[in-house]
Amino acid sequence: MIRLDIFSDPVCPWCLIGKSNLDRALEAHADHPFQIEWHPFQLNPDMPAEGVDKRDYLAARFGSVERVDQIHGQLRDTARKNGVDMDPDTPKRIPNTLDAHRLIHWAGLEGRQTPVVSALFRAYWKEGRDIGNPEVLADIAAGCGMDREAVKRLLASDADASDIRARDEDARRKGVSAVPTFLIAQQYVVSGAQPPEVWGQVIEELVAKVKSGEIAAS
Repeated sequence: MIRLDIFSDPVCPWCLIGKSNLDRALEAHADHPFQIEWHPFQLNPDMPAEGVDKRDYLAARFGSVERVDQIHGQLRDTARKNGVDMDPDTPKRIPNTLDAHRLIHWAGLEGRQTPVVSALFRAYWKEGRDIGNPEVLADIAAGCGMDREAVKRLLASDADASDIRARDEDARRKGVSAVPTFLIAQQYVVSGAQPPEVWGQVIEELVAKVKSGEIAAS
């Protein structure tokens, strides 16, 4: 297998589109060599713990409600062209995602990372749930086979919070400035929501390189 490290944030619409495109490519290439690991990157690391109203925040950031509507319209069109069912107006709040990233980390310890990441994207973008809320996160964890009460206890503590912040800062120091960012075999960087066709080409090239010995699979 070849490591595919993905730097992402569940509240990032481009990360949702990028993940959906990658998922389709992986489904179309059952022989893909990837072993996926998800890594924290907070779009809004200074977000208040309780989160903020999404439209108010974006209107202040982009200058007007009209500009937000324009951006959301463009996102909606891009998502549709990529076969992604996403309405940017569904989420009503922007949460602080530190706890969501902690959950992703704990899920990784149990081999449940990708299902939890998928559930976080679905909860936020399709169901409009507040993924900064510990009860919501505990429900997501339970739905992916994790121990709900154990997750609640962890969320009520500071467990791994400093580690998640340090990993986020380390990624920025190493050049990750936007998400999604994909690191292939700890050598090649792919940025942005690439279409399935691009991922298909990448997979085919990697399979050929592994067979030729140019890249060593783990």
